[in-house]
Amino acid sequence: MKKLLIISSSAAAIALGMAAPAVAQTYGNEDTGFYAQGGYTYLDIEPDGADSGVDSNAITGRVGYQFTPMFSLEADLSTGIDDGEFDFNVDEDEFNLDDNDDTDLDDVIAASGDLGLNYLVGLYGRASVPLTERLDVSARAGYAYIDVDASVITPGGTTLGVIEDSADGPAIGAGLSYDLTDSWQLRGDYTYYSFEDTDTNAATIAVGYTF
Repeated sequence: MKKLLIISSSAAAIALGMAAPAVAQTYGNEDTGFYAQGGYTYLDIEPDGADSGVDSNAITGRVGYQFTPMFSLEADLSTGIDDGEFDFNVDEDEFNLDDNDDTDLDDVIAASGDLGLNYLVGLYGRASVPLTERLDVSARAGYAYIDVDASVITPGGTTLGVIEDSADGPAIGAGLSYDLTDSWQLRGDYTYYSFEDTDTNAATIAVGYTF
């Protein structure tokens, strides 16, 4: 998954560099100011050592300010709309929830059960450059915080109840934005979050309005 992150980030950087000279004059006329976006996010939460992650669906709201035609600062908030099922088949003799008492996020989903996303919030700096008059490519980096709860069942079938945990860490991503009109945009993003010993990947599709 980290290789995918490097490839995505490198591709975005190359696209930013190649696009800039070709559209510099057009891009200089782009608006600045506040914008708001909302849409759907798919998340994959995968603890280190697991063969697969936990899928979760969420709705996302985003606000930002475009300081210059190229740079903006934005924040987004996602909240889950369903619970993802997980079963990592931990051996009964080895299972010990949070065995080092550090409440790591991957300790919460170390057995089987249902995982719910309470919220995921992040703050990012974003750089964007147009590929055409309507299509922009962008890259962003920042810091995020996630809060989840899980209904955990041990390998022996004992229900431990609902356990809540949270984590924070750096985030980096890339995306595309298409101008539907002078004020409305359609945007797609991929973001990678490094939360302690847990990798989280998110794909978002959103509609936005520039004020």
